[in-house]
Amino acid sequence: MDRSEYGPEHARPGPVVVGVDGSEAAGRAVRWAAHEARSHHAPLHIVHAIGVPDFFPGGAISPSTELFHLLERDGDAVLAEARELAASTAPEVPIQAESLTDSPVVTLIDQSTHARCVVLGESGRGAFTGALLGSTTIALAAHAHCPVVTVRGPAERSPTGVVVVGVDGSDLSDDALGCAFEQAAFREARLVAVHAWNDSDPEELFSESRVTFEWEPLAEAEHRVLAERLAGWSERYPDVPVERDLVRAKPRQRLLEWSAAADLIVVGCRGRGGFRGMLLGSTSQALVHHAECPVMVVRRHCATAPQAP
Repeated sequence: MDRSEYGPEHARPGPVVVGVDGSEAAGRAVRWAAHEARSHHAPLHIVHAIGVPDFFPGGAISPSTELFHLLERDGDAVLAEARELAASTAPEVPIQAESLTDSPVVTLIDQSTHARCVVLGESGRGAFTGALLGSTTIALAAHAHCPVVTVRGPAERSPTGVVVVGVDGSDLSDDALGCAFEQAAFREARLVAVHAWNDSDPEELFSESRVTFEWEPLAEAEHRVLAERLAGWSERYPDVPVERDLVRAKPRQRLLEWSAAADLIVVGCRGRGGFRGMLLGSTSQALVHHAECPVMVVRRHCATAPQAP
């Protein structure tokens, strides 16, 4: 593959943003983000959130000057360590680092408005404590204006040359496909498009795709849906080899299996129920919690996602 066609003039604008808290997991996120910034000829923006509103909810009590200075010094040390790690990983990448007083969620959602992606470690301490199991990652992935990456999996793992994307036939999966094809192109990787369905699911059984084509057998309908979704993107990225994986199973189950052999899994963010848009769908949540490789969650109409062909 000729990577020159994916040079700086084709890179999407905006820095790679990484949230740090001084933990080992955050350090892995910094290394991943630095590699990502270098690959896309983008700057790296390292962010530490002091989280003053988390310590003093409602603003009824302000932190003492002494405590605030302690929090600032801790943040400065965290940023210095992260900057050194990023510089050693990708010395040619421009780096900016800053510590902000807002909570992690507010800070990173704001940063996402101008970022190409936001990167977090799978767990941590300090301001980003519990990022995996609750607040920061889930809230950010559900509301960010750009793709969100959770760096999961073994610390030392050789690249496999495989990017996996979940395709459900919706417009949302087009955004995920765009990001997945782009990632595969930059990595010179094989793209595996996973389309899993469950014939006991009423949403599948009575889907528009089946009704439109006069109730063709479900398996045939799913093969057609996947082929249609891939066609335009394959034309745009002709050098990316694509493998189709269609199975009758729950999507999260199949994608979790693939995570053991992938460099990255890309999925769309699909909230369900009365809190649609506030929570991640079951597939995204399962991957964010349990995948064995980094996971990229893409919301509908992310400002930095490639547009559908």
